[in-house]
This record gives sequence, structure tokens and C-alpha cells, in this order.
Amino acid sequence: MKSTENRFASWSLQSCGLALFAGFLVLASAQTATADDIITDPSATKVEHDESVFRSGPTYEDAGYDTEAQLEIYGGKSAFPTPRPIIELGREMYTSGPLSEGGTGLGKLNPTYDQFLVYGDWRAALAYNDNGAAEVGQVATRLNLDFDYRFTSTERVHAIIGPLDGQGEFTRCEFFGDDAPNNDPNRECDLQADLNLDALFLEGDGGAIYSGLAGQYSSIDFPFSIGLMPLLFQNGVWLDDAFTGAAFAIPALNSPPLDISNMDFTFFAGFDKVTNPGIVDNDGVVADHNVNIYGAATYIETRESYTEAGFAHLDGESGLDDQSFSSLTFAFTKRYLPRISNSSRVIWSFGQDPDNNNQQTADGVIFLIENSLITSKPSTQVPYLNLFAGLDRPQSAARAGGAGGILKNTGINFETDGLTGFPKLDDTGQNTFGGALGMEYLFALNRQLVVEAAALQVIDGENENGRAARGDEYALGLRYQFPLSEAWIFRSDAMHGWRMEDENLAGLRFEIRRKF
Repeated sequence: MKSTENRFASWSLQSCGLALFAGFLVLASAQTATADDIITDPSATKVEHDESVFRSGPTYEDAGYDTEAQLEIYGGKSAFPTPRPIIELGREMYTSGPLSEGGTGLGKLNPTYDQFLVYGDWRAALAYNDNGAAEVGQVATRLNLDFDYRFTSTERVHAIIGPLDGQGEFTRCEFFGDDAPNNDPNRECDLQADLNLDALFLEGDGGAIYSGLAGQYSSIDFPFSIGLMPLLFQNGVWLDDAFTGAAFAIPALNSPPLDISNMDFTFFAGFDKVTNPGIVDNDGVVADHNVNIYGAATYIETRESYTEAGFAHLDGESGLDDQSFSSLTFAFTKRYLPRISNSSRVIWSFGQDPDNNNQQTADGVIFLIENSLITSKPSTQVPYLNLFAGLDRPQSAARAGGAGGILKNTGINFETDGLTGFPKLDDTGQNTFGGALGMEYLFALNRQLVVEAAALQVIDGENENGRAARGDEYALGLRYQFPLSEAWIFRSDAMHGWRMEDENLAGLRFEIRRKF
């Protein structure tokens, strides 16, 4: 029996050898085929080899080869220090793998886990602010806390509170300046404390939820959010507010025939806490409980450009019906001549019909043009020129009280600090035109310096009721900030403004910020 097995093994090896030899002959015959045999397309032409069109390969005989340096590229890396959340339960925010296996409560394809984080920042500033009507020196502070509970990779519950602020004011002590309340001890320091929720919402992905419950992979993504949620479109120019409602998106679309590489549609509705300066209650205060909003927004990436568009309708209730209006926006962003990055935006407010021939508060159009120059150091030296022109009384679709005005992104001289009431030029864009010219310098990407000159001029022939600024305004501004560590940031601001029909402005502030 053993002899038979040996003979069979010997025969098998011989058969394999013959097969390999035959395959070698086939390959050898193929290698001997000439170029004329290979060329079969009559439109193809044989080209003679010309060694002169090729350069010799690079040599590194003089440079040498450092083995340790090559190993250092991959083995010399270390974790970058980051600030940690003040509370970190369950899965850590920054951690290395492998991760523990998730649960199957929502299905095997949508594994669950527990992660509860509390993070945010604390800010404190010393400021001298002369807003024309008041000249006050103060120390102010605020605390922003985010509570985040994630139970899948796409679903979470998120809450935001500001325990040291209330009614748009922040905890502060006013103790110097001509208008400081030095003679009233009860007003020198003001503690603004509340635990009201600034946001509380659930967000997730309907596609991931379906995959888990159905046990099969979904071919679509369906992100959604519901609750008291912050929404921001066009860098906060068109919409920057937190209201109670719902939103969903149809993301990651594309169209090869139209050369669209990425496209997204978002639909939203809000039913409480919708704020807009164009809708006020009977006391003249911006209403936030009797206004609904319905809208949609999109962005499209195509032909090396970026297009954004949106429509929203604000519906006033309980006696505010006559202040209802609609908002339409369009923006186009592109780089030209590899030297200029440009974003051009238009926001149009229309359809408001107030009773009793009252002044319209949301009816007009504003054009915004943002330009930055691509220098030889594009990441660190960024000259910019931003321009605007507003006709009548244009309004954003929705704008929280602390979000600044529609010109917030035009320049640092149109932006307050959200803490001390730092002075700024008129940021409404109502019957005015102007802009900001500045330079941003980021050194070695470890600090920021911004120098800016800004101006706005009123449009002649318009009465004062048609605009917020009484006259022309001009300003010089300066900002400097740098990180003290991975968690601490220092920032300083200075500005001086000249107003032709009002008292001049001036401000100087120093701020310390702790991230956690």
C-alpha cells in the first residue's frame, strides 16, 4: 500500500512539472511577440525609441541615508495634548483603539454604547467700553456648559446652559469709568445666574436607525434634529438662532451630468423661541414666543465653486400677523486667478405689511461681498476686503439676541464680544453701505493678529426711520490672541470709532479663556 502511495505521489509531481513547463513555454512564446503583432488598432502608430527624451534617475550619493530619521517619521509620533472634559463617563472623547464591543439594543448594525461628557469654556474679561451713551469699566465673566450623551455613533442628546448669564446680560462688576455706578453699592456688581436651557435636542441619522432595526444596511443617510436646537447657515449671516422645532437633511447628493460633486438639502421648522429683530411685541421687545419659521436651505459644490441658497417664512401670531415676512438668500463662493477668494451674498426680506401704516421693520435687501487675497504665505498672511450695501431694512431669517447683527462677519469693527458689550459700528446694514479692509497674520499658526479699518455711510435721501445709523461711521480696530497652553487662551481687542451724528466710540479689553 505504501509503495502504491509513493508511485502516485511521484506521478502527481511529474504531472505538475509538465504542466508548469507547458505554461512556461506559452509565456515565453508570448514574450517573443513583436510590437507589430501587438498593435491591432489601425489608428495606432509605432514610435521609435528615443533615449534623449529621458533624463537619468536621481542619485543620493552625496546626501546619504539616515535610517533613524526615516524611522522617526512613523515611530516618533506622540499624542497631541488636548484639554479634557470636566466630566467624562463611559467611552472617552479622545481615546485610542481597540474600542469595546457595542451593545445590540438598537440592532447589530447600529451598536450602542454609553458616553456622557460635560465640556465648554469659561471666559473672563477686563474692559473699558465707551459706547457713546455710556462709559464704563468692568470685569465680566460667562460660563458655557455643553452636556452631551451619546448612545450610538450617530445618535445623541445634547443640552447647553449658561449659568452665569440671563436676559442677555452676563455676570459683571462695573467699578470705573464716568458712568460706572460707584455711588450705588447695589449696582457695582451684578450676578446673573440661571439654569435655563439654551438648547436641548435629539439628533441622529434615520438611515443608521433603520439599519439597526431592520437588520440590513441602508443605502441612504437621513440626519435629523428635534428639540430646542441651534441652527446656523452661511456662517451665521442668514440664520443664527436656537429655537424649538425640527430639522432634517438629504445629504451627500451628486450629479455627474451636471458636474455636481456634493449637494445637500436641509428643511427646518421652528415653533417657539424664534427671534428676529424685525418682529417685536406690543412693548417693542423682540418677540420669541409668538413667531413660527418654516424654511429650506441648500449648498452645491460644482465646477470648483460653492453655492448656497435658502428660503424662510416667518409667521407672526397673537397679534403679530402683520409683521410676518419672508427671507430669500443666495451666495456664491469661488477662487479666481489663484489669487482672490470671493464670497458674494444677497439677503432679501419681503412681504411684510404692517397695520395702520406703521414703519416696516423687515423689508429690504443687502449685498455682502467678502474677499481675501492669496499671498505667498496663504495660511498665515490673509489680507481681506469685505463690502456691503443695504437698502431699506433687510433682516436675517432668524437671529438670536447675542448673535450680533447681519454685518457681524464683515469685520471686527462690526462685531461685539458677547461678554462686556464691546463697542462696534452699526451692524444692521439698514440704508447704509461700506466695508472693512484688514490684514490677518497668524505667525506660525500659534497666534493671531488682525488690523482693520472700517467705514459705513448712510444712503442719502433716506429718513432716519429707514435706518439704524444716524450718520456716517468710521473705525480702526486691533485684535491679538494666542494660546497660553492647550487649554488657556489670551485675547485683547482695541477699537476707536468716529460717528458723524453721534458720540464717538472707544474700547479696550483683555480676556482670558479656559477650554475644557
